[in-house]
Amino acid sequence: MLAFTWRATYDASRVITPRVKVIKFGDGYEQRQGTGINRQPRKYSLVFKRISSEIDSIDAFLVARGSVEAFNYTHPGHAIGVFVCREWTRTDIARGVDSISATFEEVFE
Repeated sequence: MLAFTWRATYDASRVITPRVKVIKFGDGYEQRQGTGINRQPRKYSLVFKRISSEIDSIDAFLVARGSVEAFNYTHPGHAIGVFVCREWTRTDIARGVDSISATFEEVFE
């Protein structure tokens, strides 16, 4: 499996949305139960600001995966995981400098 090796330029945000079934009863009572063995997938919002040629490489990597093929990614200070990128935005910053904003979603294969 290929690895995404570029580091984000700015602070990244990490969102964890646990997978939980909730059953609501009358008077506000509820029961919660975790679903599956991988209940807390990670999602990172990342920004990469580089010279255009490096952004071309990042963009090409993401285009080649096409939101279908997963890749390894290790966020600094966190464990390696398998991720897909379903959406990214490329922005022209200045002459010769571009950025990509991307969301990496952890998947379990």
